[in-house]
Amino acid sequence: MGNRPAELQDLLDSVAKQQGPAIEVAVVGNGSPLPPLAALPGGLRTAEVPENLGIPGGRNVGIELFGPGGRDVDVLLFLDDDGLLPGDDTGELVRRAFEEDPQLGIVSFRIADPETGVTQRRHVPRLRAADPMRNSRVTTFLGGASAVRTRVIQQVGALPAEFFYAHEETDLAWRALDAGWLIDYRSDLVLHHPATSPARHAVYHRLVARNRVWLARRNLPWPLVPVYLGVWFALTLVRRPSRPALRAWLGGFREGWRTPCGERRPMRWRTVWRLTRLGRPPII
Repeated sequence: MGNRPAELQDLLDSVAKQQGPAIEVAVVGNGSPLPPLAALPGGLRTAEVPENLGIPGGRNVGIELFGPGGRDVDVLLFLDDDGLLPGDDTGELVRRAFEEDPQLGIVSFRIADPETGVTQRRHVPRLRAADPMRNSRVTTFLGGASAVRTRVIQQVGALPAEFFYAHEETDLAWRALDAGWLIDYRSDLVLHHPATSPARHAVYHRLVARNRVWLARRNLPWPLVPVYLGVWFALTLVRRPSRPALRAWLGGFREGWRTPCGERRPMRWRTVWRLTRLGRPPII
């Protein structure tokens, strides 16, 4: 976003120090000019787009910097610009993970606060999130701390740019799982990132609700759509958001039904069962 040049350079430095072959890097100025950046051993590809395309739109621009669908490379790392790789073996661990499991499509990193070492519960992409140190197969991933095999993107498509913010990772994850790929959460792959609240974004409540509806309309068999959205509607009320937050959430919920959601590609019922066996049936 152009407002964290020092943090961005620190992130790039942490990528440059990784063991093994030099990692090629792409940086996207998402609606902002790029600051001067130091040269990296693996090279630096850049793009500046005139307007903020949102998180998935900006990442899609970065993917294309490595050729259509990222075809110039085997795996893409997505790292938030205010994050940092504290270890120098992350790149090698990622390479090994994908080499050892041909069905592995996506890896989700553990995000830890650099001061406390704490991993927020919302950063563990499963329902049983009490122990962030436990590795597991999962049904979604953390977009700003992840690795995706480019064959996944080439097969099922890129992130849904129209989402702008929120749930774009789950949309891609569901499509990948439906195509037979696996997703892992790995606690030994760490990104340092300051602990924050997602509600710091002014449009958080509206987009979370709108995109939740879009996610269901795009990906779920029709009988599950009202169940999934009914469960999330009830959970939102139970959490007792403030009146302005609830008003924004309800507005986004209505918007999700009234506006186009993109191409509908409902998952197969065997994928529904697969998600259920992985611990997160697509009703919650």
